[in-house]
This record gives sequence, C-alpha cells and structure tokens, in this order.
Amino acid sequence: MAATPTPAGRKPKDRVHYLYLAVIAAVVAGAAVGIAAPDFAVELKPIGEAFVKLIKMMIAPVIFCTIVLGVGSVARAASVGKVGVITIGYFLLMSTFALTIGLVVGNLLHPGENMHLDPSSVSSAHEQAEGGEGTVDFLLGIVPDTLVSALTQGEVLQTLLVALLVGFALQQLGPAGAPILRGIEHLQKLVFRVLSMIMWAAPVGAFGAIAAVVGSSGWDALRSLAVIMVGFYVTCVVFVFVILGAVLWLVARINVFTLLRYLAREFLLILSTSSSESALPRLIAKMTHLGISRPVVGITVPTGYSFNLDGTAIYLTMATLFIASAQDQPLSVGEQIPLLLFMIIASKGAAGVTGAGLATLAGGLQSHKPELVDGVGFIVGIDRFMSEARALTNFAGNAVATVVIGVWTREFDAAKARRVLAGEDPFDEATMLDDAHGGADRPDDAAAPTDDAPTDADGASERETAATVGTAKG
Repeated sequence: MAATPTPAGRKPKDRVHYLYLAVIAAVVAGAAVGIAAPDFAVELKPIGEAFVKLIKMMIAPVIFCTIVLGVGSVARAASVGKVGVITIGYFLLMSTFALTIGLVVGNLLHPGENMHLDPSSVSSAHEQAEGGEGTVDFLLGIVPDTLVSALTQGEVLQTLLVALLVGFALQQLGPAGAPILRGIEHLQKLVFRVLSMIMWAAPVGAFGAIAAVVGSSGWDALRSLAVIMVGFYVTCVVFVFVILGAVLWLVARINVFTLLRYLAREFLLILSTSSSESALPRLIAKMTHLGISRPVVGITVPTGYSFNLDGTAIYLTMATLFIASAQDQPLSVGEQIPLLLFMIIASKGAAGVTGAGLATLAGGLQSHKPELVDGVGFIVGIDRFMSEARALTNFAGNAVATVVIGVWTREFDAAKARRVLAGEDPFDEATMLDDAHGGADRPDDAAAPTDDAPTDADGASERETAATVGTAKG
C-alpha cells in the first residue's frame, strides 16, 4: 500500500529537485561573474529584484486565503484568540533571548574596537533612518486605509488583520458562509499553482542577485569587517541549534536538524534572495503538511514574520555595539540594558525583507542614540551578507515557533509529523496543498489524530462539511 503513492509523488519531486540544483549552480555562477566582471555584474541587480517582487506579489493572497479558510471553519472564535495570545507571548520571550545573546557575544568580541572610524565619511546613512518607524506609527500601520488596500499594498500585518476579520465574519454567517469558504478554497489552489510557476524563475533571480552584490561589494569590504560577520554568523548558529533546538526537543520531541532538513529547499531560496519573506508561502504550506492545524499555521507564521525576528534582534544588538566601538563611543552595560528593551520594540517593526534590518537599525539609533546614527554607513557594504544569516535565523525561528505553538494548543498531529519527517509522506511540490490531511482544518478535533488520514477525495469533501457545520469529522 505504501509503495503505491511513492512513484506518483516522486516524479514531480525529482523535477523540482533539479530546479534547486539549478539555483545552487546559479549562485556559484553569480559569485564568479561578480568577481570576474564586477561592473557588468552590478547591472544584473534588477534581475534579482524582479524575482523577489514576484514572490512578494504572492504573499498577501497566500496569507489571506490560509487565514480565512482556517479561522472561518473554526466553530469557536475563542480557539483563535487563545492561539494569538500564546503566539505573542512566545515571540516576546524568544526575542528577549535573541537580544540577550547578541549583547553577550557583542561584549565578548568587542567588534569595531580600535577601528577609530570617522563618521563624517558616511553621513549619508541619515537617509537610512528615514526608513525606520516609531512604535505608534507601526501600530497605526496595522490598520489599512480600506478593506481591499491591505491586499493590494502587500502589507503583511494589514493583510493578517483583514483576513482575521473576514474569517470571523464567516464564522458568524455559519452555513450561509459555506459557499464563500469553498470559493476561497478554490482561489487558494490557484494562488499556490501560480506560486509554483514563479519558482521556476528562481535560478535566474538568484544569479542576478548574487552577481550584483558580489560585484558591488567586492571581497575587500568583507575582510575589513570579518569580526562582526563571523561573530554574527556564529551567534545565529548557536541560537538556532542550541536555543531553538532545545525548545523544539523539549516541547515536541523533534530533532531540529530533522526539521531544518525538511525545510532545506526554503533555506536555499532564502539564501539566494536574503529575504525570509520569499519562503513565507512555502512555509505555510509545509507546516500545514507537517500536521499543524490550518488556524495555528495561518496565525503563527504571518505574525511571526513581524513579531518573531530572532535573527534581526541579534543583528540589531551586535551592529549597535559595533557602530559604537568603531566611533570610539563604547556603550556601558548600564546603557546596553535600556538598549535591549528598546530593541525588543524596534525589532517588531522590521519586516522580513532585504534591507529592513538596516533601516530599523538606523531608525532606532536616530531615536535612541542619535550621535551614533552616522555609523550605520560602516556596515552598509556587508549588510547584504549579514542579511542572509538574519533571514535564515528568522525563518528557522518561525518554523520552530509554529511547531511549538501547535503542540501547546493541541493542534499538532505527531504521528503525521513523524511520517512526513521520515520521508514516508512527501510534500506535493506540484500543488503545494495538502488535501489529504484533514487534521489541518480541524482544530476542534486535534485531540483525536488517529482518524485523520482520509483519501484526497474524502479530505476535500470533509473540509467542505467542516466549513458548513463548523466541525470536521475525522
């Protein structure tokens, strides 16, 4: 019986495997072109930017469909509220851990010491501060101008708010909202099909992005700032494999290496674009396939992209210590503690896109330590390379958070997860949907995971029943 679905699922998987081998080859080729012909390589930057824009184009519809389908089919609105409270609490705790580790490592390495840099040579960094935003602006920015503008402007938190409102409204409608839910389910299939088509442009996008950054920065800029780069990378590795690994094992009894291997293709995509948002739609699909209920995935993943930026938190702290030391204005421990508290808030306004961390750093310094803001220009040359580690850490943190919150809210099918991580139930790369897993739509029945393995046809019909009566049958 197990041998039957394997050949059917293996063919598209092999095709996509060649796609990601092409991405690796494109990254290597892009780096080579950047070194051999830097002037030409810089001109290739629009290629990489175009690919990232294509991915970002899909984020709002993916989030909207996932959350509306998840929330709209939940019988009790209190279930969604409970997930939200646990999610925010977990994110605040892990952000504090990340910022603390950044401060500890920064104080041990003393990055920027003895550099004696002149901030006047990079005064143009003030322009970066304009990209930052205060806490009030950030909170007001969650509310869209119109109900539709959240979807057209690509604002993740605005889309999340609108999707939650629509989902709760469909709950209130009851059986009358079932046709709308079915329509959104068909729309979700279309959205993921378009996304899978866009992914075939990944090698071209990766080639252009890597060639441009290597051509513009060169290796000299990397050598001069090797200490903070290596320190930052090592800190991110320790955070992911020690802190997150321990949390994942204690809560879900899942090895962090196994989970990250399951998400290997998403990490490769992030590495080539240095944007964790480029893998957001795939993370939603894969976490659902792993056995976590759709409401938990739909709330945790998008919220995590604005509230659970562990890599960005580490970066903000270490970069601030580097800038202060490089300008011979080192911060005392007494100054670092309020900085820690400030950065917990500031990191929540940094969207998971390339360059957002730099803008947040500049904006934070402008409001907290304005005499240091000119120093942001010192790390502009390597921000793109640090952005990759930042994005990878953010992504790993959000993946672990989704599993942990799924377990805490009893919306996690452990048996399904074991099959998926063991390779017995492969992810469908062609559709990126998990029609066979009824548990993804059944938050109210998560305590009975033994019966949630219907066939593809049965799973679809059961979801429609769940949307109609507010309860899914296993």
